[in-house]
Amino acid sequence: MPRFALKIEYHGGPFSGWQRQAQGQPSVQAAIETALSRLEPGAHTIAAAGRTDAGVHATGQVAHCDLARDWDPFRLSEALNWHLKPAPVAILSTVRVDDTFHARFSAIERRYLFRLVQRRAPVTHDAGLVWQVMNPLDLAGMRAGAARLIGHHDFTTFRSSICQAQSPVKTLDEIAITEHPYPGGREYRFALRARSFLHNQVRSIVGTLERVGAGGWSPDDVSAALAARDRAACGPVCPPQGLYLTGVGYPSDPFAG
Repeated sequence: MPRFALKIEYHGGPFSGWQRQAQGQPSVQAAIETALSRLEPGAHTIAAAGRTDAGVHATGQVAHCDLARDWDPFRLSEALNWHLKPAPVAILSTVRVDDTFHARFSAIERRYLFRLVQRRAPVTHDAGLVWQVMNPLDLAGMRAGAARLIGHHDFTTFRSSICQAQSPVKTLDEIAITEHPYPGGREYRFALRARSFLHNQVRSIVGTLERVGAGGWSPDDVSAALAARDRAACGPVCPPQGLYLTGVGYPSDPFAG
C-alpha cells in the first residue's frame, strides 16, 4: 500500500488532543481519519510524530498513512483539506514516502514553541493562542534559569505523574527565549528542541521559568528542582494554549524539495 507523509497545522482549542479518544471526544487524529474515509471507504489509522494534549496547537505536526490508491500528493492534500472543513485543521503538504518511514519512530528531533504574553489588558486577537500573565518578566533571569536545564538530565521533576515514558532521562538540546514587542505589553517566545519530550515537560519548564522571570524563583531554584527528581518540586504547569508543535526532524526531510 502506498505510504504518504502529511505535514499538518491545527488549532488545538476545539480538540481533546491529537489522539483519537475512546469516548468519542473530538481529536485531530479522528478528524483526519474521517476525512481519509471519505476518500477511501473503510477504517483508517494514522500515526503522528507527537501526541499533543488538549488545547495544544501545531504548525508542523507530521503524520503518515497507508492508502489503497497511489494518489497524486497535491490532489491528496486538496481532497483532505476539502473534507476537513470546517475543522481548524489543514494539510500543508503531502509526499509519497518509503514504507520504512514512520512519523514517530523515524523522527530524530521535535521542536516546540511556547508563546507567553505579558500585559494588563486582556488579549483579544490572540485569545486561545497565548498564555497571558500580568506582571513584567526578567528576560535575563529566565535565560539563566533555562541554561540550568539544557543537556542530558533526569527530568522527573518536569514530567507529568501520568507520563508513560520508560525513562525520565532526556537530552534537551536548546531553550531559546526571545522578547518581542506586543501591543500594550511584551511577548516572550520559548523555542525548545530535543529528540523527544516527556509528557507535560515543555509546559512544566515554561511554567517554572515564568516564576524566575516574575522574581519568585532564582536560577539556583531551577537547578535545585531538577536535582530533586520530584514532581512536587516543579513550578506551576502553564496552560496549553500557548504551546505549538512547530517541527519534526528526520534523517532525510521528506518534505524537502
